[in-house]
Amino acid sequence: METQRKVILDELNGWKRTHHCAELTLQNDGQEVCLMGWVQFRRDHGGLIFIDLRDREGLTQVVFAPEVNKDALEKAHILRSEDVIAIKGLVRPRPKDMINPKLKTGEIEVVVKDFKILNNSKTPPFLIEDRAEVSENLRLKYRYLDLRRPYMTKNIITRSKAAQSVRSYLNECGFLEIETPILTKSTPEGARDFLVPSRLNQGSFYALPQSPQLFKQLLMFSGFDKYYQIVKCFRDEDLRADRQPEFTQIDIEMSFVEEEDVIQMAEGLIAKLFKDILNIEVNLPFPRLSYAQAIEEYGLDKPDIRFDLKLKDITHIVQNSEFRLFKQASLVKALKLPQGAKLSRKEIDDLTELVKIYGAGGLAWIKIKDNEWQSPIAKFLSEEEKQGITNALDLKVGDIVFFQAGNPEIVNTALGYLRIKLAEMFNLIPKDTYAFTWVVDFPLLEWDEEEKRWVARHHPFTAPKPEHLTLLEKEPEKVLARAYDLVLNGHEIGGGSIRIHTQDLQNKMFKVLGIDSQEAEEKFGFLLEALKYGTPPHGGIAFGFDRIIMLMTKAKSIRDVIAFPKTQKATCLLTEAPSKVSSRQLRELGLKVKEKK
Repeated sequence: METQRKVILDELNGWKRTHHCAELTLQNDGQEVCLMGWVQFRRDHGGLIFIDLRDREGLTQVVFAPEVNKDALEKAHILRSEDVIAIKGLVRPRPKDMINPKLKTGEIEVVVKDFKILNNSKTPPFLIEDRAEVSENLRLKYRYLDLRRPYMTKNIITRSKAAQSVRSYLNECGFLEIETPILTKSTPEGARDFLVPSRLNQGSFYALPQSPQLFKQLLMFSGFDKYYQIVKCFRDEDLRADRQPEFTQIDIEMSFVEEEDVIQMAEGLIAKLFKDILNIEVNLPFPRLSYAQAIEEYGLDKPDIRFDLKLKDITHIVQNSEFRLFKQASLVKALKLPQGAKLSRKEIDDLTELVKIYGAGGLAWIKIKDNEWQSPIAKFLSEEEKQGITNALDLKVGDIVFFQAGNPEIVNTALGYLRIKLAEMFNLIPKDTYAFTWVVDFPLLEWDEEEKRWVARHHPFTAPKPEHLTLLEKEPEKVLARAYDLVLNGHEIGGGSIRIHTQDLQNKMFKVLGIDSQEAEEKFGFLLEALKYGTPPHGGIAFGFDRIIMLMTKAKSIRDVIAFPKTQKATCLLTEAPSKVSSRQLRELGLKVKEKK
């Protein structure tokens, strides 16, 4: 156990902070100031004590000197890292050989006339500095300490400024910020709901909203024209670096609009956000890719367009190949990595394990060396097939080609993620580049093999393209949606659609999805009733706020831009949530927990 120091703590007693710890410059020379914050470091220099004083804005060096206040100098010997102090002193220039150009306050220091110890600290479980190597679990357990680190402080400040920028833009565009309920009805939206039992209506449950989708549509029905909200959403799903069980959306809806209206508004919002926060001018309009083109060339519907590696369909070249895997496949695709033949066998084996994560059985490859094809599969390819592949991919000596064959979804997904991995390995991704693209013309529906029915690719309120209405019941696989996703550097940061605004079309959509009238009434009766009372055409978009801030700050995870996030197991190490509750609370809710055997 650490022995607590015996420190007599002071009260402020009228002391007022005059500046933050990254504010003072040579222009303040000679001024008497009052600073407050945490002790970052203490250094004893033969009769002088130097303290780096820190607050959320940065650092200021303060000096305890005997000629100014000998008692303060003696008292300062007790100070330790993370003690909270207030100092009064005079600003003076640092000696020229002690100037720190890395600090905003690096040309000055404050010589202390008096100070107060407002609180003292135990030795923290890790250093409060960015270069400290700390496990994420320890950081999350002591999140209040982790948030003091400059990196984390900067991220949270950036998040705050970004929210202000978003609100400023939308307010100027005539949007109203309107709150929607947190306790609501469970409706199928693609992920599991978090359920909240009702004490007053035992046996019934609220659901935490996966998004405000239905309510923002109802606001359009109500005549509010333009709505937005920076809102918490909840999804009980498997987690990864850019997912959390509770996350934040910039949620937007507009009446009397078509796709172009929403897209132009969204581009303006992103342009203002990047200008305000990063001082970057983004080029408008953003390029667009159809869903089919994105899958064809990049394998994924969230393509990273910062680098030029593209997939190539070579099915027609190898459909009669002696290589059985190619001959039997409905789709064969190739990915050329220029000058990638230097990859070792171990590196190729590691890449093979990567594609297996996405359902691939393995990874075929060919190295082009001195016009010789080196590969276990080379002997199965005819000269005609080799020439066809060479021409299609424009192969050169030193290249390597990777192949996937079989189920189209697996082929595209596996090569899509392989493409990203190769770009990282070979430093093909330009730094400090933000590449936006819209992905449009999504399929409205996709076939669920388990349930043997069509499901909505986005949600059941997305409108089909008007020219495809006649296909909805007889050829649903051909129907395209009035939907659009915004992708940044390979991450989907926003998505939306024009909504269905007539009861007749909504009922047709439910019928195609296998939702009968009784189920539709049970789950969406309030929406169907509202559609009877003059609903305007409307559409909107939702941006993943956490994900945008993660990309803007170059954080590795959205956990680094959320003040109090959950782990990948959806737990809070700080508060130890989720936790068990008392039997009394369960009885009040009419619940009983079944003990695990």
